[in-house]
Amino acid sequence: MADSPNLSESGPSSSPGAEPPGEELVRDGGRVRWRRFVLLTAPAVAVTAGLGIALAQGALAASFAVSGQQFKVSAKSLEGEGFAQYGSVDVNARQELIPVAVTAIREAKLHDLCQSVVTTLPVIGDISLNLTAGKKTPVEASNLFVDATQLAGDAEFTNIEIGRDASTLDKGPAEAQGMQDLFAQQADKVSISSLQQTAWATNAGTFKLSGLSMNISKGKKECF
Repeated sequence: MADSPNLSESGPSSSPGAEPPGEELVRDGGRVRWRRFVLLTAPAVAVTAGLGIALAQGALAASFAVSGQQFKVSAKSLEGEGFAQYGSVDVNARQELIPVAVTAIREAKLHDLCQSVVTTLPVIGDISLNLTAGKKTPVEASNLFVDATQLAGDAEFTNIEIGRDASTLDKGPAEAQGMQDLFAQQADKVSISSLQQTAWATNAGTFKLSGLSMNISKGKKECF
């Protein structure tokens, strides 16, 4: 009589509770259950799919890969027509997602604008880049988008709507809409004095800087 076949642990089992063939994957002498594998990878697949949908819908904030440095912006005052604000994400060159609050203004004027960024270099230390404009004639911007992580100042809004679905915004620039079901707010007008914000990116259709001055210096020199 021929010897009975010797089934290894990785082979199919005939016991009543065994999973049918094809439900398991043999790897490095161990056993990986397909169902468990699917459950473990589902969150990552969902995030990737969500990012793809966001890209397709234009829901990502900046239209470019942001740098690894935030910058600071301050202004004595800002007056804007057509204001919208909603949550979104920026993406850096490593494809990492960065949560931001997008402030979008159709037409904006900024008085006494300051922008600064500090870079730390080996041996040299801190290097500051400072830009100023609008001390006499205000800086003018159209279709302005600022992807910020912090904003402070004294603000006044005209005909504000708080809690509106981000996908239905219609008072700011035409492209100023977020993803469906997300929180957002908008107003006909906005006025902010003593503006201070920290941001990852700024986009504008036009950006007119009167009295522009830029300088680089050693040490940490920021707008605030």
